[in-house]
Amino acid sequence: MAKIILTHEVSGLGSAGDVVEVKDGFARNYLVPQGFATPWTRGSEKQVEQIRAARTAREHASLEAAQAAKQQLESAVVRLHVKSGAQGRLFGSVRGTQVAEAVAEQGLGTIDGRKVEFPTPIKATGHHEATVRLRDDIVATVKLQIIAER
Repeated sequence: MAKIILTHEVSGLGSAGDVVEVKDGFARNYLVPQGFATPWTRGSEKQVEQIRAARTAREHASLEAAQAAKQQLESAVVRLHVKSGAQGRLFGSVRGTQVAEAVAEQGLGTIDGRKVEFPTPIKATGHHEATVRLRDDIVATVKLQIIAER
């Protein structure tokens, strides 16, 4: 097991500034190369405190913005035009980045595509739902309308 410091939020693992233990291969092959984490050392406690202080400052400033974004996202239907085959089956599935782009195009604000989560993969046209984690404590449910692209 490797002890690491998260520098970004990782779904299911923790937020920036958290010290967590993960399997060696996960840390070495994914988290550290992608920039989501740094190896933990005895001297890294200052780094942990700086990350936590920056996160706290951002959270206080963004609480009202996140609540407003949640209301705006939940009141609208986000329409996505995707390539599909016969009977509305999609070529692949809908990705979080596609949802983030559609939200921006429709003037509903900007969201991080990595924070969009689907209960089940969306592989057909129609009406679906996804959740967007705006903050640790604020999650918006987004209504999606998947439309076949002509």
